[in-house]
Amino acid sequence: MKGRGDVDSVVSSMGVKLHYFEPSGRTIWTVVGKENEHWLDPDLPFCSCADYYYKAMTAGGECYHLKAVRTAKEQGKVETVKFSDSEFEIFIRALVKDLM
Repeated sequence: MKGRGDVDSVVSSMGVKLHYFEPSGRTIWTVVGKENEHWLDPDLPFCSCADYYYKAMTAGGECYHLKAVRTAKEQGKVETVKFSDSEFEIFIRALVKDLM
């Protein structure tokens, strides 16, 4: 798994993003990493990264993307991007396409 430096780097570069859809209030979290953007649900906790599947799920830990979300929330360094609910389907399609 990535180290603390990676978490600090993502947080300081405002790589933790909360996508907020109005008026429903739906939210989607993403973290922009060095190579990809990952989709997260910090409440589950879930991340779309390989570390989550191969290490965090089996070892009971968390990937650095989930740590970055928690740290960014604590430090108030979350970039909130607002969308209309009419953009939700397009956003999800693009997000899934990027994950494949």
